[in-house]
Amino acid sequence: MKQIKQFLILPVAVLLSLFILLEVNYPNLRPQSALSLFAMLGLIVVFLKYPIHKKLENKPILFILDYVFVGLVIVCFGYVIVQTEPIFKKLWLNGKYLGDRVSQEHPIDFVVGGVGILLILEATRRSVGITLVILSSVFLAYAGFGQYMPDWLFPHRGFSLQRIISHTFLHAGTFGIALRVMFTYVFLFVLFGAFLERTGATNYILNLVRRIFGNSVGSPAKVAVIASGLMGSLSGSAVANTATTGTFTIPLMRGVGFKPQIAGGVEAAASSGGALVPPIMGAGAYMMLEIVEPSVTYLQIIRAALLPAILYYTALLLIVHFYSKQISKQPTDTKQPDNETEVQIQSEPQSDKLPLMQGIVFIGAFLTLIVFLLLGSTPFRAVSWSMLVVLVLSLFEKQTRLGITGIIKSMEGAAHSGVSLIAAASCVGIILGVVTLTGVGSKLPATIFPLAQTNLILALLLLMVSTIILGMGLPSSVCYLLMAILLGPVLVDLGVVPLAAHFFIFYFGMMSMVTPPVALAAYTAAAIADAGIMKTAFAAFRFAIVGFALPYAFVLRPELLWLNSDGGNPEIWMLLINLSLTLLGTIIFAASISGYVYTRFSLWERAIMLVSAIFLFFTPIELSVIWIHVIAILASAGIIYYNRDKGRRINEVYS
Repeated sequence: MKQIKQFLILPVAVLLSLFILLEVNYPNLRPQSALSLFAMLGLIVVFLKYPIHKKLENKPILFILDYVFVGLVIVCFGYVIVQTEPIFKKLWLNGKYLGDRVSQEHPIDFVVGGVGILLILEATRRSVGITLVILSSVFLAYAGFGQYMPDWLFPHRGFSLQRIISHTFLHAGTFGIALRVMFTYVFLFVLFGAFLERTGATNYILNLVRRIFGNSVGSPAKVAVIASGLMGSLSGSAVANTATTGTFTIPLMRGVGFKPQIAGGVEAAASSGGALVPPIMGAGAYMMLEIVEPSVTYLQIIRAALLPAILYYTALLLIVHFYSKQISKQPTDTKQPDNETEVQIQSEPQSDKLPLMQGIVFIGAFLTLIVFLLLGSTPFRAVSWSMLVVLVLSLFEKQTRLGITGIIKSMEGAAHSGVSLIAAASCVGIILGVVTLTGVGSKLPATIFPLAQTNLILALLLLMVSTIILGMGLPSSVCYLLMAILLGPVLVDLGVVPLAAHFFIFYFGMMSMVTPPVALAAYTAAAIADAGIMKTAFAAFRFAIVGFALPYAFVLRPELLWLNSDGGNPEIWMLLINLSLTLLGTIIFAASISGYVYTRFSLWERAIMLVSAIFLFFTPIELSVIWIHVIAILASAGIIYYNRDKGRRINEVYS
């Protein structure tokens, strides 16, 4: 029975990928029909791939139930297509297509809509987890029983079941912005990453980074940081990135003396930042195209993401460098590996040459993507051309050649990676449908705004905590979407540049992947490293902690996002000053977190460094407070000089 399911998944997965490629570039269906077919194919794969419960996956009766769910998905979402597309006009109820039947729905519309909502909730439970299902159910209950809510829970007059179904499934909600972004942008980039991985171009990244760092101090950890950042930009998923690159990098780090939880923590922190790295980034970047007002272009988004990404990975590299010095590990090739896997991994970078064709495929794909974006092409058209370039370039060498089998496998892999996001986006659509129906989207910011008492820092703290808590149980892109719509307007009302406000939410959505107690990327790394889950989670949190300071920096200093306080282009001198001070703060912050530069810091030395970094991050660039920057820099320089002198004295004692 299991083999039959796997056999059925392949054609559906390939059909899903082909449909998106064709429909996004050459649309033929009405928007709601296209999204309905997209959701239908995605949910079919979900019900075939994910069992109702892992402990019961081999029960024959449950296999039958899965096929029943697949049939219901086809009926419900197929019904939306039939009632929307003009080709089926003779089958339209009451002679009107579904979009024209608002407040005039046929009873069968409500039956189909109600079953459709239940199917989405079940598919989400299987593929994403129970958290989003509970949240959606709470919102649905709120829509139905709003008149009984206390004043602090935003009461409303309440809506009938038919009105709720109409607004969350039939005419909005499910087929809204969340699913549209997944359809238009995200899935294509997932497919792009699958093509690159199949050609071996992703292995080229790993080998290239190894070659760059060679036998420098902490080279395995630095390989993990840079390779995970580059590959995370492809996948946009912290968990998927940790699972793929961590298989190689974690044994490397363990083989040269890193504790298991530290090796896992480095990998999780590096992988979580990958979705913040342009040009591809995570799903949240594409959602910004639809949400940020006034509207922004994709090039503006990736330009804004560049400097924060550089600062994040600079801090991470410095932290692992200082940690590596602290444990005094030897260069990779002089250390005896613990097992055969590490022997194999360590031997790879010693080859005389890198696989040239894999590099050509990788570089060609990225150059194509960037060039088409610069020429004003839409992101989905640019990535479509990039995939075509991958296919053409891969033909020139057997090692990279995809062939029909490789293309099919890539499409299948993309579907396996993307269907959970399709289910999650459909479920989030239900929540957003309730938000617009009840008006809670405007009531919540109106409540939080006075709570912050027009204090920007307090508002940022409240938003950070809300985003991290919500992100603990949701995919980061889903978390971003909810918080951007519910609470994003609060920051804009407080005078924050809109794009900076959305990047603030986006960053903390990603940081939830390494925030205990629910740190999904760290959990994945812990499994690979054979380390304690919470120890790995706290290690990842410590390594990634600069990611919790940077969002405040670029809200207070929009120049870091290539913006001025009005949202326009910044003056170059202001950009350079802000970047320089933030970079100094990043270096000092990394040293304070590591607790080591030339030798171990004392507690008071770390405290001074940390306070200095905070002042460099958050003090405005104004002549009246420039003395604060000067004192912070001088204090940090003094501590580092003292630390170097102390390290020299220690070395003299032991030499």
